Amino acid sequence: MARKDLLKGLMEAPAPLAENSAPPRYERGAIGAVSKSISDLRNRAIIDVPAELIDDAGLRDRLDDDPEGLAELVNSIRDYGQQVPVLLRRSAQPDGRYEVVYGRRRVAALKALNQPVKAMLRQLSDQELIVAQGQENSARKDLSFIEKASFAAQMVAMNFDRKVICDALSIDKTVISRMLTVTDALAEDVIHAIGSAPAAGRDRWLSLAKLAEGRATGDLIAAAVGHTSDARFEAVLAAVQAPKPAPLAPRRLSAANGAEIGRARKSKGKTVIELTGEGRAFADWLIDHMTELHRDWHSKNR
Repeated sequence: MARKDLLKGLMEAPAPLAENSAPPRYERGAIGAVSKSISDLRNRAIIDVPAELIDDAGLRDRLDDDPEGLAELVNSIRDYGQQVPVLLRRSAQPDGRYEVVYGRRRVAALKALNQPVKAMLRQLSDQELIVAQGQENSARKDLSFIEKASFAAQMVAMNFDRKVICDALSIDKTVISRMLTVTDALAEDVIHAIGSAPAAGRDRWLSLAKLAEGRATGDLIAAAVGHTSDARFEAVLAAVQAPKPAPLAPRRLSAANGAEIGRARKSKGKTVIELTGEGRAFADWLIDHMTELHRDWHSKNR
């Protein structure tokens, strides 16, 4: 009888799982092993879900809407069907809705086609959802550096441990630190104004972050002009790359009688005085009396 009930359970649709329900407990022995196998099969089962019942969840992982790419996906699914299922969890709201863990673009495409979504269903906490979303993102080739950096910054804002962030994105702490250097230096609105900028890698974003230090957010957003995100990145970078100032001409140093005794040159962080001709003797005197001269200057400029 027990075997009959277990096989009957395999054929039936899985019962809805409460969001915070405890994990299933299995009996020991052969019956427990079969029960666990049935549960695993249910977790791997693919179901059809009406697209209009699926809501967004997790973090924003794309900076560009990419309507052209979505249109291509719609055409592909129309011609060949949905080849890869999405991952969903049940909504915490008691209205029979679902939340997408990953596969947002597929859901959007199927919603446009008015077709049901082939999905796997998992019971995931909010933290598990975001980690699963990050792991799926790390396996994709089309996410740019700044999109992954933005995802990491959102996880930091939600107080995720740094190790969990590394595990979610499959990158080490050094790379995470560099990503956060960029997102800390550039306001979120600036990053969104630029977009994904796939041609701009880590080093160029780090350069932009350094050059943009102290710049007004509004000025950076205003500079983000271009038909593509890469063009907008280049425009903002050009706006913060101030031309190098021309070196100052050396200043002529004269004696009381007007004769030239040397030159003074100012550069970033230092001033160099060169005394020549009659100025060489004065240089010796200047070195011997430097302490007294500095004391007199300091007392007059307090």
